[in-house]
Amino acid sequence: MADLPYGTALIVGTGPGISASLARRLTALGVKVGLAARDTGKLAALAAETSAITFAVDASDAGAIAALFDEADRRLGQPDIVLYNASARAHGPIVEIDPAAVERALAVTAFGGFLVVQQAAKRMAPRGRGAILLTGATASVKGFALSSAFAMGKFALRGLAQSAARELGPKGIHVAHFVIDGAVRGLRRPDPPDKPDSTLDPDAIAQAYIDTLRQPRSAWSLEVEVRPWVEHF
Repeated sequence: MADLPYGTALIVGTGPGISASLARRLTALGVKVGLAARDTGKLAALAAETSAITFAVDASDAGAIAALFDEADRRLGQPDIVLYNASARAHGPIVEIDPAAVERALAVTAFGGFLVVQQAAKRMAPRGRGAILLTGATASVKGFALSSAFAMGKFALRGLAQSAARELGPKGIHVAHFVIDGAVRGLRRPDPPDKPDSTLDPDAIAQAYIDTLRQPRSAWSLEVEVRPWVEHF
């Protein structure tokens, strides 16, 4: 397991970007990985590649999240690392946006994060160890026009991370929030050939998560911000 002090990981809100890269890196380090998403069919290739266990879940449903962790306990083992990477958007002008869409976005982005942190903490606190990682965005610190719902959700997730870090850190649980401040590279968003490395490489982001997991508890990072080297502040 090299110098990574953890053996199991549960990733909630798994997609083809950051979560997939982290799953590959954790697997390479000998960590047993669980992948949770609403549609597990999309995880088949990644699960086969990483020998991961898949779980279907609605992140905004308290009962579903409790059942997810119970199932993970049985099939994966109590997770040492829990990553929350689920979010939902409701784009549009404030005067026109559907309130139900905003409610749904907040339920997934923020409330789901709370539910996952709660279940993780219940398992980690008695053992006095573990790591909870929460994925934020530029919207965690700066709200953009036509994106009020996403900003509300990500601001709330950041507040959760700060409170949880202060409450759970003294109990041996490393809580860290990651501000992904830029566009993440992918098949639908390739790196522009005339601007190399102007998008965030998901493998590089995953490495930042791994580096944080390796930190000694005398110097834990509670928030990490990553951004492309060419982007203006």
